[in-house]
Amino acid sequence: MRKYRMLTLLLVVGIMATQTGCWSSKEIEDMSMYVGLALDDGKPTATEEKLDKQGEGYPKRNLFTATVQIVPVKTGSNNKQEKGQGKGDGFLNESETGDSLIQLMRQYSLRRERAVIGHHLKVIIISTDLIREQNIDKLMDFVLRDNDIRPSCIVLLSRGLARDTLKAGNSEEIPAFKLQAMPRGHFRTGEIMRGVNLTRLNSLIGSKQSFMLQEVASSDGETEFSGAGIIKGDTGRYVGPLDQMDVQSVSWITGDIEGAVIKSYNWHDEPMTYELKRLKSKIIPRVEGDRLSFHVHIESEGRIMENWDVDEDPSQSEFLNRAEKIFEKTLLQMLEHLLEKLQTKYKVDVSGFGKQLSLDHPQYWKKVKDRWDEVFSQTPVTFDVKFTITDYGSSKK
Repeated sequence: MRKYRMLTLLLVVGIMATQTGCWSSKEIEDMSMYVGLALDDGKPTATEEKLDKQGEGYPKRNLFTATVQIVPVKTGSNNKQEKGQGKGDGFLNESETGDSLIQLMRQYSLRRERAVIGHHLKVIIISTDLIREQNIDKLMDFVLRDNDIRPSCIVLLSRGLARDTLKAGNSEEIPAFKLQAMPRGHFRTGEIMRGVNLTRLNSLIGSKQSFMLQEVASSDGETEFSGAGIIKGDTGRYVGPLDQMDVQSVSWITGDIEGAVIKSYNWHDEPMTYELKRLKSKIIPRVEGDRLSFHVHIESEGRIMENWDVDEDPSQSEFLNRAEKIFEKTLLQMLEHLLEKLQTKYKVDVSGFGKQLSLDHPQYWKKVKDRWDEVFSQTPVTFDVKFTITDYGSSKK
């Protein structure tokens, strides 16, 4: 019995010695995690200006203003910084202005009792005003180098002040978490792009090809996806916006679309709406000597989900045939409008033509890839669209 007790005691001691537990853990309430980062044109806030007048400061140029959204807010904190316009007590927004993002992150330590950490950064928003002036590669250099920041963090553009997108619309939401979740709506509408995370962004920047980032608009604490912004590959700068219909048109061309609706007007000028069920889209590059052209073939199946013309019977084949032609014409107009913007206004390719050319004709691609935007802007593109209406919902007729 004594021997058995001794063995049991040794086993217990051994287990205790090998289980280190959480001796080095830190309570979440004692940490300042920033979950959102907004980058704007360099204009110090009123709080910064007041603090600078009382201190020595440090050498810098005011190239951009970085706003971090910190969670959780420590109960009883005396910090009087902006708390989501007085709404959203679970977070705190703080801004610093300078010319080095890593230095600004260290400057937050001068204001707070806890240093900010980026292990849980969810979303980065860059204002279009800033990215018109500064190369995205430079702005993202620290973020892409920092091993603490997860590559799943998504990147968005803002037409207004980026920091305004981090203001809460109600007291129960954390704006950064909401923005991170919004791209999930891609399965419902082609007007929402798949989220571009840091891994994808790094690849896009490295390719030196032009690309799109989703744009977000804000008003009174509410946010909405409002199209996309174009980043030109050779400069890394913002060249202009695409509206919501343009973003959907890009999705129809690339075939990267799960849900979409097309609204049009019938022969009696009444609204009717087509909902996409299935899509086949193919970009076909044609190379004849030094002459290049593209043809885009699109086949879609869907249903009529709304018809305001109560005098028409959607179950009749004549109605369906006429409706298909109208929806085909509407989509063609959308595609041609997009192409006019890309080839004439912006002179960039962000709709997958270059990617398909590199796959189908790699030798030709090698000759033109360094000046692809210029080549694309002068390349003929034709479209062939075929719609098939497979059902018309639960019609009352």
